[in-house]
Amino acid sequence: METALLVAAGLLVGLAIAAFGFFIIRSRTPAVDPQTVAAAAAADQRIVELGTYVKTMGDVIAGRQNDLARHVNERLDAVSHRLGESMQSTTKSTVDNLNKLNERLAVIDNAQKNITDLASQVTSLQNVLSNKQTRGAFGQGRMESIIQDGLPKGAYEFQHTLSNRMRPDCCVFLLDQKALVIDAKFPLEGFTAYRESQSDDERKVAAQRLRVDVTKHITDIAGKYLIPGETYETALMFVPSESIYAELIDGFDDVVQKAYRARVVLVSPMLLMATIQLVQHMRKDVRMREAADQIQGEVGRLLKDVSLLGDRVRKLQTHFNHSNEDIRQAIISVEKIESRGERIAQVEVGDEEVPVSNVISAPVFKLQAGE
Repeated sequence: METALLVAAGLLVGLAIAAFGFFIIRSRTPAVDPQTVAAAAAADQRIVELGTYVKTMGDVIAGRQNDLARHVNERLDAVSHRLGESMQSTTKSTVDNLNKLNERLAVIDNAQKNITDLASQVTSLQNVLSNKQTRGAFGQGRMESIIQDGLPKGAYEFQHTLSNRMRPDCCVFLLDQKALVIDAKFPLEGFTAYRESQSDDERKVAAQRLRVDVTKHITDIAGKYLIPGETYETALMFVPSESIYAELIDGFDDVVQKAYRARVVLVSPMLLMATIQLVQHMRKDVRMREAADQIQGEVGRLLKDVSLLGDRVRKLQTHFNHSNEDIRQAIISVEKIESRGERIAQVEVGDEEVPVSNVISAPVFKLQAGE
């Protein structure tokens, strides 16, 4: 569109130059005949018309240029506005993303700190488990915390001395006063060697050592802590790790069967918790059975009190019924009195005196009994 306007302007300028040249040539031409003059006048008229047309076209072109400039300015303003909005949206999105990134970096830093703390704890735990005495204390501590959380004081005793002068790690006393023995000295040396073995030969040697150590410990528990009449026929060997317990069950079934035949049960921390909870429920059940007579007596007295309360409530209901009937009769009497009063108030009394005969003959209202 802009190119077409420039071409039209060029044509108009060329026409104007041609008319101006013709006018100069005409002014220098000598006088001629009337026809030439008429032709010149017609040419002048055409030049005037052409000048008017050129002026009109110039105005049109100027208007078109103004419209074009206005249109270009509007488009530039719209583009600038859109560009500003896009920049604002982009800036906001960038700021939000940076904030989210900072939050995630904070979470990552916190997780890194937790991982560092966990690594230090694992290292300290590894140092603890590398020593036999500290490892035994670790298993003893886990077992004691589980029992203390699940049983009341007096239901258990740590390092209790049996009649054969043996002192197991823990004895749980049930209501028949027999002791359920729990041993927490699981031999972890063979299991550690079994896990750390690199070749098949080393693994076989470590597995054999693990079988020997666990079997010997099972035999010691059965020989030292199973006393007829004093302890239960079954003892518990506490394994302080769920993973170790799972690997024993899966890979050393022969050891588990030997323990079962020797009446020694291997328990993990979760199984020990379940066993302690079962013992607690058994103690509660036995105590409730012992208190059953007392509970029945209390229930009988409670039923007697409830029966007396029912009789008194029924008597109170009878009194309420009589009171409601008396109140109903009183309300009826009040309503009748109000009705009589309204009829008396509606009697019109004039200025003249009412004859006595009329007063005497007026009906006399009497209240009947109960009104």
